[in-house]
Amino acid sequence: MSSIVAQKNKSEIETQKSIQLETDIIFDKLVEIRRDFHENPELAGKEKRTQEIIKKQLIDLGLKVETDIYGYGVVGILEGAKKGKRIAWRADMDALPNDFPDKSSFKSKTKGVQHGCGHDVHMTIALGIAEVLVKNKKSLHGTVYFIFQPEEETFIGAKKMVENEIFSKFKIDEIFALHVTALPTGQIMVKPNEMFAYQKEIGIQFKTALSNEEVKDLSAKIRKSLVRTINDSKPWEIQSILDPKIGLTNPNTIFKDYLISEENFRSYSKNDTFRVNAEIYETDATRLKNIIPTVEKVIADNNYGSKLLSVSFIKENPTVLNHPNLTKTSINILDKIFGKGFVVPDYGQVPYFNDDFAYFQQKIPGVYFLLGGSNFQKGTIAMNHAPNFEVDEECIRTGVRTFSSLLFERGK
Repeated sequence: MSSIVAQKNKSEIETQKSIQLETDIIFDKLVEIRRDFHENPELAGKEKRTQEIIKKQLIDLGLKVETDIYGYGVVGILEGAKKGKRIAWRADMDALPNDFPDKSSFKSKTKGVQHGCGHDVHMTIALGIAEVLVKNKKSLHGTVYFIFQPEEETFIGAKKMVENEIFSKFKIDEIFALHVTALPTGQIMVKPNEMFAYQKEIGIQFKTALSNEEVKDLSAKIRKSLVRTINDSKPWEIQSILDPKIGLTNPNTIFKDYLISEENFRSYSKNDTFRVNAEIYETDATRLKNIIPTVEKVIADNNYGSKLLSVSFIKENPTVLNHPNLTKTSINILDKIFGKGFVVPDYGQVPYFNDDFAYFQQKIPGVYFLLGGSNFQKGTIAMNHAPNFEVDEECIRTGVRTFSSLLFERGK
């Protein structure tokens, strides 16, 4: 029995060495691919060139490719030589509509469109994982599905793929994804359950218009009734997620229990009604039901009740909800391969951001990781959707090596 265990351990060690070696061999090529994506970004629903690049890369690797799921989406299918589970990896494809300053030397060639969120990195990592696993196909268990998903920024693509029965077609057992963000390069963070706050938009309709002063006054009172923070902290200051004393890595983080809202509510007239809207972010799902009654009470208490038509959520996207057991198992696998503590625990929920990967998680167990892309010594800050968003490309190596290893183990 001991000889069998020893042989198994030797095989696992050899596989992990191979994954590391193959990642290093293709790293420079992956950087070139990422820069090509970065120079040629495409908005949600227009990812035609991006699709063609991905298809060619996957076909050249010998994968079976499907493109009839939704929009410009691509699914690459890698069948291992050994029996095992059906595991999926999701990478989002679309870029952002902006012209933020970009410090890179390979700027977007398309005016008003930019990969300012890191999806170019996500696609590159997925292609890298595919190539590394192809090189280890003889020892690979199960089937890996590489889902390149369009239209994430508009929160449409994942939902449409689910509606088009992607999981009925491929019978996938579990799914994984990542998002590069402002954490230090090489750092990987995850937690069970909610990764982000619940994002809702309140819509208030009045029969008649309110003056600017009335809107300002009422908005301030609604915010005062809704906003909840820990010890008068400021979880709306997103840069604090990196603070070791109050950020996500601290068990006493200010980001684990809050409700925050926009400071300036938006008001406008439409269809003979006057409307006031505001986005809010709540960490506790059980408190969501209290929001609308609270707003209604504030309106009534301030003598606007007779003007009120309705209060409702006009946007309520689902939030990323990591499967608890699969998350724990994934952490254990990575800690075993790379050393205990390799995966950094996340104690909070990030405000302002979200991901339609949540729609996949509603159907099958899934885990969504945060991958650090900042290099503070070089002044490289991967703060998504922000001016001068920049990624230390070394995170591509980390992503490929780490998650090739995870998918390899999960297929067994």
